[in-house]
Amino acid sequence: MRTEARFPEVAEKAGHYESFYLKLTQPGGGKGAWIRHTVHKRPKEPATCALWFVLFESQAAGPRATKRQFGADELDAAPDSNIRVADATLTDGRAIGRVATDVLEAKWDLSFSDTHEPFHHLPRDFLYRAKLPKTKFLSPYPDATFNGHLEVGRERIAVEGWRGMIGHNWGAEHAERWVWIQGSGFDGRSPEDYFDMAVGRIKIAGRTTPWVGNGMLFLDGKPHRLGGFSHVPSTEVSEEPTAARFELKGKGVKVSGNVRASAKDFVAWIYADPVGPEHNTLNCSISDLDLQVELDGRPAETLSVSGAAAYEVGMRDTGHGIAIQPYPDG
Repeated sequence: MRTEARFPEVAEKAGHYESFYLKLTQPGGGKGAWIRHTVHKRPKEPATCALWFVLFESQAAGPRATKRQFGADELDAAPDSNIRVADATLTDGRAIGRVATDVLEAKWDLSFSDTHEPFHHLPRDFLYRAKLPKTKFLSPYPDATFNGHLEVGRERIAVEGWRGMIGHNWGAEHAERWVWIQGSGFDGRSPEDYFDMAVGRIKIAGRTTPWVGNGMLFLDGKPHRLGGFSHVPSTEVSEEPTAARFELKGKGVKVSGNVRASAKDFVAWIYADPVGPEHNTLNCSISDLDLQVELDGRPAETLSVSGAAAYEVGMRDTGHGIAIQPYPDG
């Protein structure tokens, strides 16, 4: 197992949230799915859980999305699985599930594999055990290949060699503001190349920090870690509801880029903290991504992927113009 659920060990008095999520897009882009299994526990209360599903299609009027919440009796993490929420189970190499509401019924039966090592966004192991940061990020399968099928309403969609990733995050509180960007299958490049970046601003003692970013660029068989605490002064992020520009540096490498998608292709959700206010979270798994890569000793080069990158931004703001899905959180 590349990761394991944290919720079974959470104390009764503590607050906790946790998420296992899949992002996968068809070769050539333009169609993708996002599947999320979540746990939400308020202090001194039993955990709840939920299944989230989105089908993104650039040729459609917008995403097809739904979510359903369940009680603690529909949640577990057996020794051979990451998580089970109701009819959905995620194990090492397999994701099977079903979620049905009055809005949409979706089913999935997917196998997946990944030759890459997991990407630990936090640069030190002790940070995954420390109180800060209150959100922990991990990409156990940072560049997975998926096969199988989806069923969305009455439509059956074959999944053959779709690229994507599986992520895992958990903690006691979401960042004050965050941006997540992921892409692979760059035009004219090895299918093994990928980019995964999460940046956030957190509140400490009532003050909001500058952007703290951690990223990975896997290029030509070599990993290049980006960001970290030592690179906070050089980390630049300019985010909008449907686009972002950014720059991250690492040892001997600088990556700058931009990500964007049409407003109609975004889905917006409420994300609740175990204690405290809510966030509005906007997500699109069929975004366009361009990276400008400068590696020591090599000419600068551009990497691009169309209609197959993930862009997510989480915020307190509500005036972003994307309609919120009609589902509470927690």
